[in-house]
Amino acid sequence: MINTNKLKGRMREKEITQAQAASFLGIAQPTFNQKVNNIRTMDLNEAEKLADLLHIEPEEFQVYFFTPKLHSATKEDSGGKK
Repeated sequence: MINTNKLKGRMREKEITQAQAASFLGIAQPTFNQKVNNIRTMDLNEAEKLADLLHIEPEEFQVYFFTPKLHSATKEDSGGKK
């Protein structure tokens, strides 16, 4: 999952619009918007290109592009026993 807020914040910092980023990736702006908002998946090649455009260091890559899904269910919530 994309860290939408972090990625959009970085785009603001670098003064890159969604239209510019979409053009850089060779996709339509609405498609880019859907990918950034986790409606459509962004493939690794696109994520790497976007990281280059936004000057995201390799050690920061996972913070922007691999936000884990949080599950609120516990064993008790799902009917499991300890």
